[in-house]
Amino acid sequence: MNMAVRQLSVFLENRTGTLCELTQALTDNGIDVRAITLADTVEFGILRLIVSDPVKAEEVLRQRHFTVSITEVLCVRVDDVPGGLNAVLQLLKKEGISLEYAYAYISKSVDACVIFYVKDRRRAEETLRKNGVTLLEEAY
Repeated sequence: MNMAVRQLSVFLENRTGTLCELTQALTDNGIDVRAITLADTVEFGILRLIVSDPVKAEEVLRQRHFTVSITEVLCVRVDDVPGGLNAVLQLLKKEGISLEYAYAYISKSVDACVIFYVKDRRRAEETLRKNGVTLLEEAY
C-alpha cells in the first residue's frame, strides 16, 4: 500500500510579493495550504507545500508561470510528547534510512504530524509501518 503524500516544490524568485502571488493563486482556486516550508538564498527560494488538491495546485501555478514539481513524501503521525519525534527518527536510523528534510504538518484529526522526505520512501514506509507508526494519506 502506497502511503505517500504529494508535495509541491516551487522555485520562487526572491522578490517582494512572490509568495503572496502564489498563495493568492491558491486561494482564488479554493486550494488549502496544509504545510509549508521555505528555504531561501539571496536570489531564489524553494517552497515546499502540502495542499488540499496537489494536481489542481500544480496546474494553477504552472498557468501563472511558476516552476513546480511534485514529490512523494511521507506524512508521519508523531506522538505529541517529549521524545515522540525522536522515537520515529530512531527507527529510520536503525535501518540506515537517511532523512533528507522534515517539516510540520497541520491535520484536523491528529495531534502531531511531520512530513519526511527520504530517498528510499518505500523502505521507510515499511520500517515505520512494521513498528506501529501511523502514516497518513493525502486525504488528511
